[in-house]
Amino acid sequence: MADASAEFRRPELIPPAADLVVAQQHDGLRFWQFMVAGSVAGLVEHTAMFPVDTLKTRMQAGSPACHRPLGLRQAVLSVVRAEGALGLYRGLGAMSLGAGPAHAVYFSVYEISKESLSRENPNNPVAHAASGVLATVASDAVFTPMDTVKQRLQLKSSPYKGVADCISRVLREEGIRAFFVSYRTTVVMNAPYTAVHFATYEAAKRGLMEVSPENASDERLVVHATAGAAAGALAAAVTTPLDVVKTQLQCQGVCGCDRFSSSSTGEVIRAILRRDGYAGLMRGWKPRMLFHAPAAAICWSTYEAMKSFFEQMNDQK
Repeated sequence: MADASAEFRRPELIPPAADLVVAQQHDGLRFWQFMVAGSVAGLVEHTAMFPVDTLKTRMQAGSPACHRPLGLRQAVLSVVRAEGALGLYRGLGAMSLGAGPAHAVYFSVYEISKESLSRENPNNPVAHAASGVLATVASDAVFTPMDTVKQRLQLKSSPYKGVADCISRVLREEGIRAFFVSYRTTVVMNAPYTAVHFATYEAAKRGLMEVSPENASDERLVVHATAGAAAGALAAAVTTPLDVVKTQLQCQGVCGCDRFSSSSTGEVIRAILRRDGYAGLMRGWKPRMLFHAPAAAICWSTYEAMKSFFEQMNDQK
């Protein structure tokens, strides 16, 4: 007969391995299941909204002095006329290589941090925000190199033939540092983005469930999508200036984009203000919000659906 289960034994007799298994589970899921759910959610989100991301990059990249900055309508027409509809998907391969692993790290770190920080109060918005920030710092280190490749491929008249060509040429001509030149700015941008996003998401989700608690389980997908969209739109609007800085750091020296003497966020902001005024810091805010509202809805809906799938799978074992 097997030993009595850990729940019926004194805590001091539970072996370290059992502690590890318990620590690896949260919401009934194992660590690897959070990683898979997050990876799938990230790939679905970014693939579905990639054309909008291309338009945002075209609008935010520094234009030569002789060209006026593109508006949203002009950006769409310029891509479709010159490159066809497939031009909107240039750089998709780089995104796929980066988004899956980055989102796996993102959601697993978030879930583990949320459990650890809000153990006594599951509705603590500070814990949700702090967990989001920790998740962002970790996932940005994974995604930033491929994000740089993606953005350079998205530029008009990009000199790179594809992902492999871009990686090899950047390594040869600029060194590995070029892949991380925007990491500091990305973290500075994504930390407040994620704090606003997760705090808004958890609050909106809780509020929507309280409106109709008797139907909460039936409307679960709608609740996650609505809360995710609200969180994504608000967080995107607040952090647009830093996203402009990130794009210009990643694309500097390519296709006529300005090159900066350092990766200082402050220096890039001052350069943008001198060249374009305060309006330059809000370039691409429309496609950014158009990207993040539905993208967040898609991401959270997919993530929660994957979690439900794994919960049912674990219950059947």
